[in-house]
This record gives sequence, structure tokens and C-alpha cells, in this order.
Amino acid sequence: MKIKICGLTRLVDVEAVNALKPDFVGFVFAPTSKRRVTPDQAAELKRALDPAIEAVGVFVDETPENVAKLLDDGVIDLAQLHGSEDDVCLQELRQLTTKPIIRAFRVRSEQDVLDAEKSPAEHILLDAGAGTGTTFDWSLLRKVRRPYFLAGGLNLGNIDAALELNPYAVDVSSGIETDGLKDQKKMAEFVAAVRKKDIK
Repeated sequence: MKIKICGLTRLVDVEAVNALKPDFVGFVFAPTSKRRVTPDQAAELKRALDPAIEAVGVFVDETPENVAKLLDDGVIDLAQLHGSEDDVCLQELRQLTTKPIIRAFRVRSEQDVLDAEKSPAEHILLDAGAGTGTTFDWSLLRKVRRPYFLAGGLNLGNIDAALELNPYAVDVSSGIETDGLKDQKKMAEFVAAVRKKDIK
């Protein structure tokens, strides 16, 4: 089970994840997000990040050119498209970079899940919304055959139930925060809960 810790904004957050060794971290570039970082801030965080941990850039309706530049400059390793981007946008981005793409889908019905499974992106992410910190109806995932990132409202209280769905990866952000900032204790407890499942 892979782990993504999203929404890092400070060097102290990077120091914490370097010790915990999740598989992915997320840098949010969406202008309206309270966890937004600039490309320069993300580059500084990436320089401090353990090279074994992949950095994901989270974008909402950003131009393919700007996304590709951050990928090709090595600021991020994967791009997560979390807005209204469609397959045409994906194709435009592929013409600019060969780096992997995660396409996020807001799940409200079985049709949303079916649409996600057909995506040409390397990875799909299933979420309740765009960083709302809420869960969705996980029963809609019973028929999913394609590996997926599970996001939206994950925390220590529901991670065991989330792991029973056997997603490819779990993606956490607000669920490991206190007063809007990453909480090292919660981060460690969340990672330990996922790793405990792996041992079983």
C-alpha cells in the first residue's frame, strides 16, 4: 500500500516525511488553496526531499505549459490534475512531457467511477472534491478494477476502513493537520497505521 502525504508547505514538513518515508508527497499549486506553494517554494522543498520520495504537483486547470515546465525542471516528478481537465488537456500535456500524470475524479456516482477507469492517465485518484477534506460513498468503489489513489477526508479514525478497500495508494492532507499545519505526531501515526496493514 503506497502513501501520499499532500499539501506540504514548510521545510519542517519535509524533514518529517524524510523520516517517515512515504512513497509520494504533494505540492499544491492551485491558486485558491490555503496550502498553495509557489514554484520557487516547491523547488526549495524538493531540494530538501529524500530522492526516494516522489513529489507530485497538484494543479487545478493550469496550462499544460506551466505543468510541463515544473515536471521537466525537476521540481515535481508527477502531475496531478485536479480541476476540469479532460482527455484533450491530457494529450496536450503528453506532447510536452513524458512524466506520469495522475487524473483526479470527483466521485458522486457509479458513472464517475466508470469514467475514471477509462482515463488514459497513468494513475487515477478518486476523491470527494477538490481538497474538501470530506469522504464520499466508498461503496461506489466495490466494482473498481483499476488501481487508484484514494483521497478525501482520510484520517486516523477511518484509515482502517479505507485500507479494507485495498486502494493502490492512500492520499492524506487535512487529516494529519492541527490548526491548518501538518502535525508530525499525526503524520507518524497515520503512516504507522498503513504500514501495520502491510505487515498483516
